[in-house]
Amino acid sequence: MVNRLQHSLSPYLRQHADNPVDWREWDDDALALARESDRPILLSVGYAACHWCHVMAHESFEDDEVAAAINETFVPIKVDREERPDIDAVYMTATTAMNGHGGWPMTCVLLPSGEPVWTDTYLPKPALLNLLGQVRELWRDNADAVRQQGFQIAEALRRHASGDAAPDSSGQRPAFDIAAGAAPMTAQDTAAAVDTLRRQFDPDEGGFGTAPKFPPSMVLEFLLRQHARTANAAAITMAETTFAAMARGGMFDQLAGGFARYSVDRQWVVPHFEKMLYDNALLLRGYLHWWRASGAPLARRVAEQTADFLLADLRTAQGMFAASLDADTDGVEGASYVFSPAQLVEILGERDGARAAELLSVTESGTFEHGLSTLQRRADPADEAWWGWVRRQLLSARRQRPQPARDDKVVTAWNGLAIAALAEAGTLLERPEYLAAAKECADALLATQYSGGRLRRVSLDGAAGSAAGVAEDYGNLADGLVTLFQITGERHYLDTAGELLETARELFVSTDPDRPDQMTVHDTAADSPPLLWRPSTDADNAEPCGASALAGALLTWSALTGDTDARTAAEAIVRGAATLAAREPRFAGHFLSVAEAMLAGPLQVAVVGAESQAAAALLKVARHNTSPGLVAVAGRPDEPGVPLLAERSLVHGRAAAYVCRGFVCQAPVTEPDQLAATLARRP
Repeated sequence: MVNRLQHSLSPYLRQHADNPVDWREWDDDALALARESDRPILLSVGYAACHWCHVMAHESFEDDEVAAAINETFVPIKVDREERPDIDAVYMTATTAMNGHGGWPMTCVLLPSGEPVWTDTYLPKPALLNLLGQVRELWRDNADAVRQQGFQIAEALRRHASGDAAPDSSGQRPAFDIAAGAAPMTAQDTAAAVDTLRRQFDPDEGGFGTAPKFPPSMVLEFLLRQHARTANAAAITMAETTFAAMARGGMFDQLAGGFARYSVDRQWVVPHFEKMLYDNALLLRGYLHWWRASGAPLARRVAEQTADFLLADLRTAQGMFAASLDADTDGVEGASYVFSPAQLVEILGERDGARAAELLSVTESGTFEHGLSTLQRRADPADEAWWGWVRRQLLSARRQRPQPARDDKVVTAWNGLAIAALAEAGTLLERPEYLAAAKECADALLATQYSGGRLRRVSLDGAAGSAAGVAEDYGNLADGLVTLFQITGERHYLDTAGELLETARELFVSTDPDRPDQMTVHDTAADSPPLLWRPSTDADNAEPCGASALAGALLTWSALTGDTDARTAAEAIVRGAATLAAREPRFAGHFLSVAEAMLAGPLQVAVVGAESQAAAALLKVARHNTSPGLVAVAGRPDEPGVPLLAERSLVHGRAAAYVCRGFVCQAPVTEPDQLAATLARRP
């Protein structure tokens, strides 16, 4: 059997290269084979860090009996959801519609033409064999009925995609309609979202709901922004309680920094151990903004340790950031991370081992499995020097263990999130190595994955893949670049962000000829290879969806350049999420964050005075202000090519800060305390 996956760009696909299953990638050849041989497709979708993907691979796809059953009847296709989010979105919509839930691994039986006839997630070997046998018999004895079922399912899903069907209870629907001239969400809308979140909030353990608990990164950013604009006490209480609970529990790596993907329990004790780039980039920015607002030492520590984790464990040889670390080590979930009291004693000695076990909640019965415990840090040690020694010793011992595999695939959107977070961390925390890493990542990403005015979704070892960038790639990277521009003053970052946003509006936003006052935002470009429909996601989940990512970048771009068309488009996109934000604000966190920035202006601060100490002092005040969406640039008086500096001059020969809100400007100020007072005035 030809090993078709061994040269794949995706590390996930290469994990399956030696399976006895005759896997193919999703491409024209595989789809043509299905049509020409009239064989159904077995579609398996997952990703490299997915624990249950590994379990199903070991149980079933490495098994000769299962492989024979698949190869006999099906054209088997394996897809990395991180590389092809468009394919994943289409068939996850089908999976959730047909089963009421979704997840990975995703297992679908498709007609040769791609219509789904059966979908599910993880299947143990007996269940999978039973399915394969049933489909084989049905296809042999009554293929016409199977085809008819698939056509009916696809037609229902297409109607759903076109907007003729109501969204499901999660707020998901595969099309995102926005009014061309709509107003943004109102202050009443965002306040109502806080009230809804308060009813879902867990006041004892932080977070929302019970278990499992995912880090609500974008919701926390919204709550910080709501408090900054309105002083809403409920908003800051929910944010701070959740930030602290996540940082103290086992979901945060107390030794190496960085967060696991989610907690399986309500108390944040036991994580699902995979570490994703997007989670850590979003949480780095969230803890950084919490520290900016509060000065809390815990917030700064977690922000720094998360940034350190990105640089130490996810940075690639090219200076970009890898997608994830695996949940498993040698097939055992979490094996690298957990300890027993005896192991602590062996590493640290009797006295210090017992003391560390108490601090880190390592018990004889264990908080995880087999008498082993995750490491928590529910209180700060009285002796920080001692804890520093303990942390170094335990981390050194842990590094001697087998380590989880790393998915070295570079995802454009996630690297955009990392660029923005590291750039801000570098300047706010005065850690120049973080800013240098953000610049290196941006430069490498543009050199590798941006060509001919178009983005590629992924690269590996410096070679770009063939998958086209989707809306979130353009939005998140543009956001990272405008953040870099504000901090470095390097105009090419702003120019490239503008190119990306202009292209994104051409590729992903279209006007309905039957409804000229309406636009549709899709995740995939109009010239992408056709699927059952052009997928879109109008809800934020673990990361900003394409629509909200573009809205945020467009708003910042408009504030920096005065581009009113970009502002209008951002407002229209956010207005389109108002129903979702009212019903399920947990799935509209980034939309709500952008709405808060719109309600705050956002503030525009231009500091003139070149590189003088006085200008630096003014700029520091601006950057440490918490007003939602605030943009700040610095440069020489009336510096050409920087719109916010146009017609800005020194004041009596002194560095000055010019503050505008919604294109209404205040008199320039020359003292940091004057600037702080100006910025503190709420709209």
